[in-house]
Amino acid sequence: MHVFTQCRAGRLLLAALAGLLVLGTLASAPALARDTLTLAVKGEPDDGYDPTLGWGRYGNPLFQSTLLKRDENLNIVNDLATARSLSEDGLTWNLTIREDARFSDGSKLTAEDVAYTFNTAAKAGGKVDLINMDKAEATGEYGVRITLKKRDTTFINRLISLGIVPKALHGPGYARRPVGSGPYKMVEWNEGQQMIAEINPHYYGDKPFFKRLVFLFTDEDTSFAAAKAGKVDVVVVPQALAVQTIPGMVLHPVKSVDNRGLMFPCVPDTGQVTDKGAPIGNDVTADPAIRKAIDVAVDRELLVRGVLEGFGRPAYGPCDGLPWDNPENVFKDADPDAARKILADAGWKDTDGDGIVEKDGVKAEFTVIYPADRAIRQYLALAVADMLRPVGIHAVVEGKRSWDEIKHLMHSEVIVFGWGAHDPIEVYQLYSSHHAGEGFNNPGFYKNDKVDEYLDAAVAAENYEASLPLWRKAQWDGTTGSNGLGDAPWVWLVNLEHTYFVSEHLDVGVSQVEPHGHGWPVTANIQKWTWKD
Repeated sequence: MHVFTQCRAGRLLLAALAGLLVLGTLASAPALARDTLTLAVKGEPDDGYDPTLGWGRYGNPLFQSTLLKRDENLNIVNDLATARSLSEDGLTWNLTIREDARFSDGSKLTAEDVAYTFNTAAKAGGKVDLINMDKAEATGEYGVRITLKKRDTTFINRLISLGIVPKALHGPGYARRPVGSGPYKMVEWNEGQQMIAEINPHYYGDKPFFKRLVFLFTDEDTSFAAAKAGKVDVVVVPQALAVQTIPGMVLHPVKSVDNRGLMFPCVPDTGQVTDKGAPIGNDVTADPAIRKAIDVAVDRELLVRGVLEGFGRPAYGPCDGLPWDNPENVFKDADPDAARKILADAGWKDTDGDGIVEKDGVKAEFTVIYPADRAIRQYLALAVADMLRPVGIHAVVEGKRSWDEIKHLMHSEVIVFGWGAHDPIEVYQLYSSHHAGEGFNNPGFYKNDKVDEYLDAAVAAENYEASLPLWRKAQWDGTTGSNGLGDAPWVWLVNLEHTYFVSEHLDVGVSQVEPHGHGWPVTANIQKWTWKD
C-alpha cells in the first residue's frame, strides 16, 4: 500500500477512535464560562516550570515575565525592562527595570532577582544558552548590568526568553510550585493530568480577561474527543484532524517556523564513540552526494499536501522566512533525474540490478529513526523512503519509543528532528563544528571551516543588523555553505502550520508566527484574549 494511503487510513482510524474514547479523565473539567478557559494544548514540561531549566524557551513562560518580549509581528518590545543599552564594544548590557513589578506572592521584583536568574541559568548545564555571558549584577535596586565574555549578537534573545524567578524563593522545589511576575500564577498541578492557573493579582500589566485557566495534559485522541464533547475551549490538533469540524469551534491555523527535517551523520564510521558509548559516523550518509541527491529527490509540496493536509509549507532551511534566512536555500526539488545524476557522477551505481546503488562495495541504504509517538514524523519518514526508492536509495524507517534510544543513535543514523526558533543561535547550534555532539547540537558532526568562520563572525558582529548577511553566507555564499547547494548536512522537509480549534465565542486576537511546539506559544498574547457572546 502506498504510504499516503496508509497515512489516510491511519487518520480515519484515529478519528474514529477519538469519538469512542471515554472522557472520564476530563469529567472534572469546567464547562464553558466567561471567567474560565480550558485548554488542551499539550506542553507539560518534564523539568517543570523553571525558566533557569529551559521553561519558556519555545514560547510564553506565562507564570514569569521577561525583560523584553516580542509582539505579534515579532518586534522586540519592553516588558520588565524600561530601558536598555549595549556598550560600543558589545560586551555590556545595561538595563533598567520597572519599579512596580511584584511576584505573585506580593514581594518586590528587583535587580537582584534578575541578576540571580541569569547567573543561576548560566550554571544549569546549558539548558539556557548563556555560554557567552560572564556575569550579571545589580547596579542598584532597579539597575542591571550583564557582562559578556565576548560579543554575541544573539544575546538579546535571552533577554526575551528567560523568565525572571525570585531569588528568595527559588530552589529545588520551585519547578513544581513556581512563583513569578507573569499574568498568571499556578494554583494546582496534577502531573500528567491538569494544571490550574489564576490571575496574578500583583501583575503590573493589563489584567487578562480570563480569571482562571485549566490546562489539560491529555493525548491527542482524548483532547480531540473532549473538544467534540464541548469540554475544552482551545485544543491543538494534528494536521490530520484539522480537516474535520467541531461543533461550536472554529479552526485557528497559525503559521510557524516549526520545521521537520532529516539529520545526517556527516562523518564515516571509523569505530569512534562518544564518552557515553554512542557510535559516531555512517559510511553512506558521510558522502555529500547521497545527501544532495536526497535533497533534490524529495517532493516537499507533496509532503505538505499528503502528510500535513495542506497545513504547512515546504522547508529548505532551519529558518525559512526569518530575517537571517538565505533566500537562495529555495530550489526546484522533486527532480529524480537530477538526483540520479548526482549519484552517478559520484560513482554510485546499481551494479547487481537490485535497484539500490552502491559504491566501493557499500550499498546506499540506511535507517531513518523517528520518535514512535510522533505520527507526523513517522508519515514524513515513510513518504521520503517511498520517494527515494526510484533513485536507488533504500531507507528503512524505524520508530523508537524513548529519546534515550534516539540520543544513542543520533550520531550514526538518520533522525527525523524538529526545530524552529525566533533566534539565529539555532543556526549556530545546528551547523557549528565547535559544539558538535554536545547534547543535540550538531549531532551529525558536520564540519566546514568556512561555515564555522561565518557563524563565528555572525555571533561576534558589531550589531544584529551586521550579523544578518553573515548568517546568510553560512548557509550559502555562492561557493559553499550548509544548505542543499552546499554540503546538505540536513534535508529540511516541511514547516508545520500549528492547528488549533477555539471556541466560536473566543477571540484570540492576532497570533505571532510560532516557534517549535514545546511550551505554550499560542498563549503569547493571552492578555488580549476575550470572550464574545
